[in-house]
Amino acid sequence: MTHATAVAQGIWSSGADLVGYVPSVSVAPVITALGSPERVFPLSREEEAMGVLGALPLTGRFGAVVMQDNGFGNALTALTTFNAAYHLPLLIVANTRGGLGEYNSMIHTFCQHVPALLDHLGLRVFTLDRRTTPADWQAVVTEAGAHARMTFRPVVVLASFWATNPEAAA
Repeated sequence: MTHATAVAQGIWSSGADLVGYVPSVSVAPVITALGSPERVFPLSREEEAMGVLGALPLTGRFGAVVMQDNGFGNALTALTTFNAAYHLPLLIVANTRGGLGEYNSMIHTFCQHVPALLDHLGLRVFTLDRRTTPADWQAVVTEAGAHARMTFRPVVVLASFWATNPEAAA
């Protein structure tokens, strides 16, 4: 099992009814692994994803978002004034940028601060990297979804996809 497949299986195991994503080459392996085109769809911006998938609990359903961590720059207002403020559970799996092997020097400026920023805003964050197995990734994503539902809050999993798939960075 690859790390991308593990994330996809973790999302479905979390009970997600629908998954939205912001297209990116770094999250493409997860999107492919999710399959189910009737339940997985692209969104144009991260704040749109927070609103569309974050509103699902109002209908008795649960959503997940797959994105890059630099997208939190766009998503924070929606995430804090809608999802967190109204106690709407949401699973967010974000590829981390700016770590080992990052080729885009511009991305470091924002992405290095994402974990602390999310923590400062009171959002629960779990981190995955190449030091853990795909089975660990699946378990953490599944449990993060359960935690979101149990606490009625958005939960973020920051996963270093680049580090587990070096060919994607080329």
